[in-house]
Amino acid sequence: QVQLVESGGGLVQPGGSLRLSCAASGSLSGSNIMGWYRQRPGKQRGWVAGITDGGLTNYSDLVKGRFTISRDAAKDTVFLQMNSLKPDDTGLYYCYLSSSGPISWGQGTQVTVSS
Repeated sequence: QVQLVESGGGLVQPGGSLRLSCAASGSLSGSNIMGWYRQRPGKQRGWVAGITDGGLTNYSDLVKGRFTISRDAAKDTVFLQMNSLKPDDTGLYYCYLSSSGPISWGQGTQVTVSS
């Protein structure tokens, strides 16, 4: 079993920045991908970004150029640096870890972009 704990959400003005963190613990073995989804108001949960344990990254077109995903392999932690935030980025951000077993999810952290 893998546990994921997110932190770093909050309220920020348009154009501002936030940094989300997600720490993984438990039965971690083998290669994996960690990343983020988000649930925006009135919309389905959508994928935001992902990073392999080798450091390869990929982004949704909605956030490319504004968000940066990274990970600390030694600490099994993934980060999402979010810059130039827009009101449309508002939502509940979920960390995920995908490996050989079922996908693990965090509890979510709220990001609100508003003036």
